[in-house]
Amino acid sequence: MPEREESLSSADALKQDLYLWLQTMTLALVTLILLFTFVGRVVGVEGSSMEPSLQDGDLLLLQSIAYTPKQGDIVVLTKPFGHVDGAIVKRVIAVGGQHVEIDYEAGTVSVDGVPLDEPYIKEAMAEPPAGTYETITSVTVPEGSVFVMGDNRNNSDDSRDTRLGTVDEQYILGRAVAVLLPLGRFGSLL
Repeated sequence: MPEREESLSSADALKQDLYLWLQTMTLALVTLILLFTFVGRVVGVEGSSMEPSLQDGDLLLLQSIAYTPKQGDIVVLTKPFGHVDGAIVKRVIAVGGQHVEIDYEAGTVSVDGVPLDEPYIKEAMAEPPAGTYETITSVTVPEGSVFVMGDNRNNSDDSRDTRLGTVDEQYILGRAVAVLLPLGRFGSLL
């Protein structure tokens, strides 16, 4: 009979271990869900508008909570416009109160009269073909809004297009802080 008590003890120990393992996994899952819902998000890059900084298919980790847009940040927007459906990944060129001037002949973007140093852009910026869309070349960004552009300026639907224009901060999901996948591109964007 003592042998039977030992086997029951082993079965009970196994049940306890499984119960503790299940509790731990449930807590970890709930923590991840809360983190990705309230603190950060994971978003995929679609298209080539942010090359060479980001590639089509990159998976980004976003900082969502307590984020205030700053010039130079890579952000993800949800404002619908034109043929774009879903998340839009762009770089913040200017924030509320700043004045943006785009000079296609010189290939420069200036904020408050100072040309930006943009080593991250893919190639020299060219003027969009006539009739493509109505462009913005000079604007003062309203408070609570941002002016965004893609790093691949010649292949980017961005704030230069009057259909998008300046973007209210309420449409910003967050700032991209890291590339998670593919593993070969894993790293910080800060």
